[in-house]
Amino acid sequence: MTGTVSARGRMKRLTDSAMGLVLLGSALVSVTIVLLIGLFTLKEALPAFRDIGLVRLLTGTEWRPGQDLYGLFAMIAGSVLVTLGAIVLGLPLALGCAVFLAEVAPAWVRAVVKPSIELLAGIPSVVFGLFGMVVLVPMVRGIDVPGNAGFGLLSASMVLAVMILPTIASVAEVALRSVPEEYRQGSLALGATRWETLRRVTVPAARSGMLAAVVLGLGRALGETIAMIMVIGNAVMMPEAATSNPLTIFLSRARTLTGNIAVEINYATGLHAAALFATGVVLFVLIMIVNASARALLASGMRRG
Repeated sequence: MTGTVSARGRMKRLTDSAMGLVLLGSALVSVTIVLLIGLFTLKEALPAFRDIGLVRLLTGTEWRPGQDLYGLFAMIAGSVLVTLGAIVLGLPLALGCAVFLAEVAPAWVRAVVKPSIELLAGIPSVVFGLFGMVVLVPMVRGIDVPGNAGFGLLSASMVLAVMILPTIASVAEVALRSVPEEYRQGSLALGATRWETLRRVTVPAARSGMLAAVVLGLGRALGETIAMIMVIGNAVMMPEAATSNPLTIFLSRARTLTGNIAVEINYATGLHAAALFATGVVLFVLIMIVNASARALLASGMRRG
């Protein structure tokens, strides 16, 4: 009997060790894939960094491969502005949906609303682009501003806000529902209202998960391509305000970093192709900056807490 128990114990330990090795291998494979993609992109971009120069590549505002002009600043500005617009428009809506589903909605409402939001994540981006072209672009065109054709940063931001909504809402809702129920009960028992409990207890306790949701949304926004090409106007130009109102900059046409790669990679050769790979490196770095900033904000918030 003792031998049987001992054998079972050894078998469980072997199984645990084997599963640990499998999971470790999965993690290492994931990290290796990311490193290989980064190294490959950097290798292909080296001729551009060598022949064009990093400063000229990042600060140049003109992109004319036929004239050996390779400036990415206009596209960096386009990517940053459209992502900022999408976050401003989409983040309050997404977090509101998450709070409603996790804290307010009755079960029957959640059963209807949650699958509907998750369904948005499965819609192809080209469909969002078509919706933007047919519905949003004519709406934006109705704004009486000189030179406004409807295609531009505002239309792209509106489309992108809808696209990032399911990602942020789903992850944020899971974070809110992961907060122990004892936190809420303790707060209510001390006399706090339901809103005070949500604002001062539940949301702060779920802030790491909610921040992760925002980072995922930012990554989705920075990496979106097809829908942006369809509604942003896809012109290599610095976004500029059409009037004295600085907000009219969002009516300007633009091109994103991802759109630049998608539009030109099929026919690019030589230095032009290397410059497009350099565009990918810049995009890679931007996403890393977003992730690092999110981690720094989270660490700072935890120290204050």
